[in-house]
Amino acid sequence: MAFFLKTKIWQTGALEWWAMIDNEDVYLGSREFPLPPEEGDEWLVRTTGDRFKVIDKQICLIAKEDPVDPWQI
Repeated sequence: MAFFLKTKIWQTGALEWWAMIDNEDVYLGSREFPLPPEEGDEWLVRTTGDRFKVIDKQICLIAKEDPVDPWQI
């Protein structure tokens, strides 16, 4: 899949999206991840509370929030 991003991303067999950010494997979410990711897209990973945004063709961690309880989704 070519998304024209500078960030290396991959999808697991469990349909979860991951990225290599600052030399670490970072969970990007599953259903939250925008397909295809485009400049300016922003999303919140409900299970971790991490908020990401595509800036200059890179996926950036922009905030950490409290995770959302599964029964509140």
